Formats: sequence, C-alpha cells, structure tokens
Amino acid sequence: MKKLLVVIDYQNDFVNGSLGFKKAEELEEGIYKKVKKYLSEGDIVVFTQDTHSKEYLNTREGKNLPVSHCIINTEGHELYGRLKEFKEDSNIIHINKYSFGISPQDMIKLVERIGEDIEYIEIVGVVTNICVISNVVTFQSQYINADILVDASLCASFNEDLHEKALDVIESLQVKVINRDI
Repeated sequence: MKKLLVVIDYQNDFVNGSLGFKKAEELEEGIYKKVKKYLSEGDIVVFTQDTHSKEYLNTREGKNLPVSHCIINTEGHELYGRLKEFKEDSNIIHINKYSFGISPQDMIKLVERIGEDIEYIEIVGVVTNICVISNVVTFQSQYINADILVDASLCASFNEDLHEKALDVIESLQVKVINRDI
C-alpha cells in the first residue's frame, strides 16, 4: 500500500512565534515519532510550510489576520524543533504554500513526483480550522479513492471550539478522524 503523511505548517511562528500557542508545542514529540515511523517504513512525508513575503500585511489574508508570520527566509518560517532535521530527500518533500491550502499547480507537481496511486493519506499539524481542513479538501480532491485520515491528537488550533468544529466538518467530508478524545 502506497502511503503518505502530510504535516501541515508545523513551523516556529505557529508554535512559539507570532501566532504560537501552547497546544501546538505539545504536538512536537508525537509528530516527530509519526514522521520517523513513516520514513522507516519507506513511505513519503510531505511538509507544508505557510509562506509569506514581507508585504504580507498588504495581502487579503494580512488584512484579515494582521499578524506577520512565516515570512520566507526567517526563523519563523522554519519547521519547529526536532522536525528541522527532516531535510528534503527521496521520501521527504517540502512545499511552500502561499495560501491556506496547497495550490493546484503545486499539487500537480506533487502528483508528478509521487504518482497518482496513493492509497492512504494521513494528515496532522496546525491550524485545524484553517490550513489543516483546507489541505484535507485539497488532497481529497486530488486523491479521490485514497483513504484519508486525520489524527486529531496531532492537530491543534488556537481556538479549541473551532478545532472541534473543524474536526466535525472533516468527518462530514468522509475523512476518518482518529484519537479525537485524547
């Protein structure tokens, strides 16, 4: 079975930087272990990285969320903690994304690299109600026959109520949510 783990935006600015929150810090060890497990089994791991320019505050997103974050080539843009050790190689892919979800063009490039025959996709990361759910939809749209799973214990939002509501919506999209009560 061809499997894929997608780690959404586990970057310094979302963990302990300008948009950081305590629950995000608590995910590090679990995400790290899950990445190691996938790689040890020869599976592919994709890291998305929220990516903005210095002009972020002039963008639509910046006007709605006026907090500079994940500016490219800054420490805030880098993966958080131990996840920094996962450099791009044949089974590790990093994708800079300039909006909530991976762009259609970048999804096409990803499919060209890893193929269309992915059978199982697991998604973890932050922020559940914004970027996690957006990427669930993106991957579901591309891999229409893959089993998609979200590990709720390895996802977080700065707003617990929105986190739970996002998990409800994700389940309504026929995506399995596990570890919701952990």
